Amino acid sequence: MNRSESISSSPRLGGRVMLVTGASTGIGRSIARLAAEEGARLVLADVNTEGGEELAREVAGQGGEVLFMRCDVSDAEQVGRLVEEAVRHFGRLDVLVNNAGIAGNALPAHELSADDWDRVIAVNLRGPFLCAHFALPHLMAGGAGVIVNVASTYGLVGAPLAPAYCASKGGVVNLTRQLAVDYGGRGVRVNAVCPGYVDTDMGGHRARLPPAQREAAQARRGANAALQPLGRQAHADEIARAVLFLASDDSSFMTGSVVTVDGGCTATFNHGPG
Repeated sequence: MNRSESISSSPRLGGRVMLVTGASTGIGRSIARLAAEEGARLVLADVNTEGGEELAREVAGQGGEVLFMRCDVSDAEQVGRLVEEAVRHFGRLDVLVNNAGIAGNALPAHELSADDWDRVIAVNLRGPFLCAHFALPHLMAGGAGVIVNVASTYGLVGAPLAPAYCASKGGVVNLTRQLAVDYGGRGVRVNAVCPGYVDTDMGGHRARLPPAQREAAQARRGANAALQPLGRQAHADEIARAVLFLASDDSSFMTGSVVTVDGGCTATFNHGPG
């Protein structure tokens, strides 16, 4: 967002009401900022109240219409209240972006606790289902609703030390296809974006590590990204632009699509240094 300019309506999302979960940081924050530039009226949701309220003030200060609500997307009662308040506040709901997600602990399956598994599945898979469940009646009522799910390349391939995350994101990928089948004839398009390596700290996981471990984790991620065809990590805005494309009429004949935004990492077998 150009901080020196006010937000103005845009043909792409002007006047549409968009609900973004996991909006306080990372990809969600970029989605919200760019959607505001495109003229969307925003409902922002996150468990990170401080970050969400700060973002809401930023958007409002640029002339945008915005509402922030704290919400744990794994809790059906909270999600129901979120959608109800969004519709009460703006009078409608046009776009749902299911972005909220957590990485979980990096452990093999035999060391991962059942509680850790359940929490990742609850946020990453139950959350998108609950948000869709409560949002769909309103999206259908508008006649041209959109859901964009933020999945992951880890939902398309296996990855080391991520059994719950891979399973949850694989579920999101096929939930996307299934919802597209049921709701295409009811005026709702459903698509997914699968990011690869993105230069964010999901859930602040790295920030909580001791400095030496944090630096090592960042170095490993950078080295892995360097092996991909484009040779770098994505900026969060690069993922957000794909989400906004799917949220807009520019993608009017797309539903059930799973769009990789991954620098080519799923296009090739990575042999490593050779």
